[in-house]
Amino acid sequence: MRILIVGSGAREHAIARSFAAEGAGHELIVAPGTAGIAEFARLEPVAANDPAAVAELAVRLGAELVVVGPEAPLVAGVADAVRERGIPVFGPGREAAALEGSKAFAKRIMAAAGVPTGRAVDVRTAGALDAALDSTGSPYVVKADGLAAGKGVLVTGDRDAARAHALQWLEEGPVLVEEFLGGREVSLFFISDGGVVLPLSPAQDFKRLRDGDAGPNTGGMGAYSPLPWLAASFGSEDAFVEQVRETVAAPVIAQLAAEGTPFVGLLYCGLVVDGSGITVIEFNARFGDPETQVVLPRLTSPLSVLLQAAAIGALAGVPAPAFSAGAAVGVVLASAGYPGDPVLGASISGLDEVDALPSVHVDHAATTLDGGTFVASGGRVLTVVGLGADVEAARDAAYQGVDLIRFPGAQHRTDIAAGIR
Repeated sequence: MRILIVGSGAREHAIARSFAAEGAGHELIVAPGTAGIAEFARLEPVAANDPAAVAELAVRLGAELVVVGPEAPLVAGVADAVRERGIPVFGPGREAAALEGSKAFAKRIMAAAGVPTGRAVDVRTAGALDAALDSTGSPYVVKADGLAAGKGVLVTGDRDAARAHALQWLEEGPVLVEEFLGGREVSLFFISDGGVVLPLSPAQDFKRLRDGDAGPNTGGMGAYSPLPWLAASFGSEDAFVEQVRETVAAPVIAQLAAEGTPFVGLLYCGLVVDGSGITVIEFNARFGDPETQVVLPRLTSPLSVLLQAAAIGALAGVPAPAFSAGAAVGVVLASAGYPGDPVLGASISGLDEVDALPSVHVDHAATTLDGGTFVASGGRVLTVVGLGADVEAARDAAYQGVDLIRFPGAQHRTDIAAGIR
């Protein structure tokens, strides 16, 4: 199958890697991609957020399936433009992608579907801000309503900091002031064809920049899968997944369908688990990064079959996705200055040494080639993924790879998946 993947990050590298691992002879094209993704795919230049340009590329290539990776192209309507040309596409249309593009929209859908979530106040003016902060109390949770590249959320006990963050984002649009939800966070992906939903395996990511969950929020500094600790509260991971499917994913997909905006693509459920049960923090409308990099290596079902079936509305006849019994841990290496003002252009060495390791691989998020040398071209640069029989073994493998990679100013956490049982 000729598959076009739209995007340019470690998520897209992981998706291409999963397609290639099927051994089905797929022709893979990634647009625009990064230098490292060329290991598995041909790169094509395109403005990923331009619906007409992506649709024209898909037609010119004769793509049989288009997979849209990032959120911004989905919110821009790229999936709609491709569908209008008669090409199967995995990714929701613009209206359904508002589930990620507008947190206020997501809260409304959850309320209509009866999905458990925290209380939120929609703030549109500076004058309404203080009352909203008073109503939720500390810790304060302030979120930009629209897309913010992982930088729109602040959780803090400092009211002045919360207020300043809200005022900054109010210049761009509405913000939500939300009730703080304590507990352990879980990311769970569901593949949807607009009606049927099939779950992938849970993962947990680490959003803060520094060890011990200190420092600013980022797009994610690492992740692991599966989550062995879920069995203590739910009896098994499968029981947890089924509960989320029944109480969160299926009702939301049904609500969107009822409103005439069917969701075809990847529903990312950001959840918090505590003594009172499962509560939704947020939804995304695409594969998460860095969770994708640790979920897909464990997938033993053909990813192409799942995504194509979703794209053409045929998931009802597809078996539930199967996963290996082992674990995967991913550690992100970021440029100096990330997440604020990353320093670009650092030369990267040690990747060949990592490639020689038996249970480690590297997904490229932001790299270019300069005379045969990989160079950092963004904030989050690489995800080093280790595989093992359990989380501890996978973690050891991942950090063995991390220790071999060098580039000036590189930042990474040393505690990803530490002490997980």
